[in-house]
Amino acid sequence: MTMSAHFRVAAVQMVSGASVDDNLQQAALVIDDAVRQGAKLVALPEYFCFMGRRDKDKLLIKEAEGSGPIQQFLANCARKHRIWLIGGTLPLESPDSERIYNTCLAFDPDGNQIARYDKIHLFGFKKGDESYDESVSIRPGDNAVQTIALPFGQVGLSICYDLRFPELFRQMSDVRLIVLPSAFTFTTGAAHWEILLRARAIENQCYVLAPAQGGTHENGRRTWGHSMLVDPWGDVVDVKSTGPGLAIGNIELQRIDEVRTALPAWSHRTR
Repeated sequence: MTMSAHFRVAAVQMVSGASVDDNLQQAALVIDDAVRQGAKLVALPEYFCFMGRRDKDKLLIKEAEGSGPIQQFLANCARKHRIWLIGGTLPLESPDSERIYNTCLAFDPDGNQIARYDKIHLFGFKKGDESYDESVSIRPGDNAVQTIALPFGQVGLSICYDLRFPELFRQMSDVRLIVLPSAFTFTTGAAHWEILLRARAIENQCYVLAPAQGGTHENGRRTWGHSMLVDPWGDVVDVKSTGPGLAIGNIELQRIDEVRTALPAWSHRTR
């Protein structure tokens, strides 16, 4: 596949609620905006299609892989706009009837599903009255590394809490871009979101595109937002602080080469 010198990408930020239809309409509007601004790859946030009032509500909208209105929406958007679409996450069936897979699907410009990544690391957090335990409703995936070939090179898929586990990204090998759909809490996002994204970009000398949830949701949850594109030196190319919108910018292959030549840490790896 011939590599392009630059490739425009966009991270969609949302404040998803409990209505799948409303969320898909919101996503469609921001995808339209990204395409108008020239994006050829668009990535949606974690839980873009649904932020329920209770953990188990996800079970009510789960889909079998390859069928269902959420997956059809993603395929249709990719085909309509002739874009590569990273479908945030959606709930897919698992062998455990009480839990779903939190799954990221990727689609090509023909609307074909080309990759699937099930979230491996499940978030757990407790501080005062604030607590989360994703394992209540989510089954961890076991497909540790998932990369896809795009016109500018390999792209690695990951989800939210994965950000805290650098060994996962190192296993992706020579990727030009890491995509990380997320729904970081306000507390943990304020503390660690930007510094971890920039660290992953610096360590792997590649771009990081992180679409996020960003606002106060119907269920009372508050997410940090700050969707961003980070370059291989760790510089923030673009960021959307709160509310629906976009972080958008170009993947510049020359920038990756410059960074890896000036500070060849990638080639200095011993394992």
